[in-house]
Amino acid sequence: MNLKPLLVAPLLAVVTSSASSQAAPANLAPAMSCESLKSTTLTDARITEAVVVTPAAKDGPRVAHCRVSGVIGKEIKFVALLPAGWNGRFLMGGGGGFVGTVDNQVAGEVDNGYATAGTDTGHEGSGIQAVWALGNEERRLNYGYLGVHRTAETVKALIQAYYGRAAAKSYFVGCSNGGRQAMMEAQRYPDDFDGIVAGAPAYDFTDVAVSFLKNIKAVYPDPSKLTPPLLPAPVMKMIETKVLAACDARDGVTDGVLDDPRACDFKLAVIPPCPSDQPGQDCLTKAQRAAVEMIYRPIADKDGVIYPGQPYGDEMGGGAGWPAWITGLGSLFPASGSAKAPTAQWAFGTEIFKYFVFGDSSWNYARYDLARARTDLAKITGYMNADNLDLDRFTARGGKLLLWHGWSDPALNALATIRYYQKATARSKAVAAHLRLFLLPGVVHCTGGSGPDHADWPTAIADWVERGKTPVRIVASKMGADGKPSRTRPLCPYPELAVWKGKGSTDDEANFACRGSR
Repeated sequence: MNLKPLLVAPLLAVVTSSASSQAAPANLAPAMSCESLKSTTLTDARITEAVVVTPAAKDGPRVAHCRVSGVIGKEIKFVALLPAGWNGRFLMGGGGGFVGTVDNQVAGEVDNGYATAGTDTGHEGSGIQAVWALGNEERRLNYGYLGVHRTAETVKALIQAYYGRAAAKSYFVGCSNGGRQAMMEAQRYPDDFDGIVAGAPAYDFTDVAVSFLKNIKAVYPDPSKLTPPLLPAPVMKMIETKVLAACDARDGVTDGVLDDPRACDFKLAVIPPCPSDQPGQDCLTKAQRAAVEMIYRPIADKDGVIYPGQPYGDEMGGGAGWPAWITGLGSLFPASGSAKAPTAQWAFGTEIFKYFVFGDSSWNYARYDLARARTDLAKITGYMNADNLDLDRFTARGGKLLLWHGWSDPALNALATIRYYQKATARSKAVAAHLRLFLLPGVVHCTGGSGPDHADWPTAIADWVERGKTPVRIVASKMGADGKPSRTRPLCPYPELAVWKGKGSTDDEANFACRGSR
């Protein structure tokens, strides 16, 4: 399984901006040569490379820019892309998974005039490896929150030196762990960015880890037996088909997408048991049924839901749904050391407990009591969780926070993001005016799935911050094989839903209206 698209590159697909629609200032030229940045004096940082990059004939950047690489402190690496024609803004991109290489999920925005940057957050690894965290508190803190902040400060200084003026506005856009980084910035460092977009945020990092472990133990109860998968792809496709048959038409449009999975009353009991409990493609064995029930089931205690169960929809997700993250495709891929993982949840879940919680590379979950997990994870909540509801300092200075999440995300649950939004807006009316949430029907983790997954988040956040244009309708597109939109839909601010007007193509967003929740 190739996890690169799942962990590092997804936002390049979901973010597509049009600089001309953002009322950008006239293109600003550098005040010094790119090469001279090598001698720039920075606080606890050094430049290792500053080179001019010319437009590529085919793939790659379309505009000339200065590519600056450097190191902050002991080992926080970063890369900044400074365009020859600057729009006056700084846009930093988040990093997926455990990062481990310099990651900038919006690097392509240099083509639209943004000065942009990314970081490895202070360690090297594959993105699913966490052995770097073993016994190293500095790396943990850098990954948890410091790496992004220090990179933002350093790149702002570079922008000042290169263009002879500071950025007029600064933005952060990230998805997954990048979404967690985004929320961490709003909570811990409210002065870093004027506008922040947090997609599918892993903000409740430790409860996500508990959820991963719950699913791991349900699907792979024996860590020594990881193939073949208990729930192979044909079974997942069958479940997806049954869910759609039960619920697809409930939103008024039969299109293979569940607009709001909470309205789906699918019952797993409609799938028959397999004869003699032998696996088949149109039935469920006892073990398969128990595993699927566990995945759909929330984690709860006497005080209520700790982490929600998986919503219905896109169980197969074209392979990027449950098979990639939860149930497996039948192949294994390397994690840290000699470990082999069958799914992304398996990789992340075991790495977190091995290297963040227990400091033991030999740990496995075979006899681990799931009831202990939240207590054991408590030691890392302070620097890993971005679940603070207090956004007062960020919003008091006019900061805007835009949250979004794919309804069918098999990695991080959209219901958890809804919960944060509801609590944060209930806590403060002032914050409510600066915070919006958009849900993407049929979209899996950051990109992909049955629903439209391309949206122009940079324009939405810039228009909100600079023009006071509160986002009330954002158009999302599903791209066809020809690279052109095959379907468009409006994204509506929660709790509104996109409702078909009753006439016209259901593949055209113009035929939908944003209305109150059903």
